Amino acid sequence: MTSLSVKTVPSKSKFDFGEFFRRYGTAVIFLLLVVCATMLSSSFLSERNIMNVLRQVSGTGIMAVGMLLVILTRGIDLSVGSIAALGSVLSAVIVAQYSTGASIAMVILAGAACGMISGVLVAYVRLQPFVMTLAMMAIARGMALIISNGQPIMMGERGDTITDFGTSFVYGVPMPVLLMLGVFMVAALVLNFTKFGRLIKAIGSNEEAVRLSGIPVARYVLAVYAISGALAAVAGIISTSRSGVGSATVGVGSELDVIAAVVIGGASLMGGRGSVFNTLLGVLVFGVIGNIMNLINVPGYHQQVFMGVIIVVAMLLQKGTGWLKR
Repeated sequence: MTSLSVKTVPSKSKFDFGEFFRRYGTAVIFLLLVVCATMLSSSFLSERNIMNVLRQVSGTGIMAVGMLLVILTRGIDLSVGSIAALGSVLSAVIVAQYSTGASIAMVILAGAACGMISGVLVAYVRLQPFVMTLAMMAIARGMALIISNGQPIMMGERGDTITDFGTSFVYGVPMPVLLMLGVFMVAALVLNFTKFGRLIKAIGSNEEAVRLSGIPVARYVLAVYAISGALAAVAGIISTSRSGVGSATVGVGSELDVIAAVVIGGASLMGGRGSVFNTLLGVLVFGVIGNIMNLINVPGYHQQVFMGVIIVVAMLLQKGTGWLKR
């Protein structure tokens, strides 16, 4: 009997463009924007301009970390801009009565308390995150206006330590930028190497399965909203440190910027997907786009239109990677 041997030819693996763009799309967009910005303006790559871009996005970046955690659980936090305003006003008011360290701690706790209120009603009462955080947005902004009486509050001499932080440099890098990078590093460690990080991703992917496994889902959801509120308050302190003024107008529309940065970074609004590094790239993409428009003198009102279009394009790209994978 003659035996027939069949020679198998290994099939060439097909390049998965959808998966590639899902992983590295934000980095590609960022590099393309840098190239375009360099071509449009010779001053873009100057050290002064780069540090200016990083300083401008430092507050947005810190809020984006909190927003990423919330979005990973399939939530949303529309109150971050208003909590930042409350943090800005409180930092100017409290520092006149207490030490700098105590003042900063109390402001951060106030932001965390706002986030916890939203978290309790979302996690335990099961209110919709959009509606609850929309209500908190109005409450926090209203409190900031009441405390400040609608007027800017000067820091005064007692706030010199805070204002020094906002205007100081370490090896040419602004202190707020170093703080932002520190927050991103801590968030990366938490999401990638701790049980907390793994669980909030799992909650966003399949909340019911996590609940049935005996995990107290509500506690984790509450925690991410509290963290988001605390980081928003930190962003408000940074705003006050840079200007020396506590203002209830800080952060108007910031929730749009923050959500856009997180979405541009590839996080899914359906939860469970997103990374700290890509969120940082999303923040930088957002900052570079704004900087380009300023360098080529695009009017302010037109910039708002472009920012809205960017969010739509980012969402379409998310859908597009799904189509390509099919």
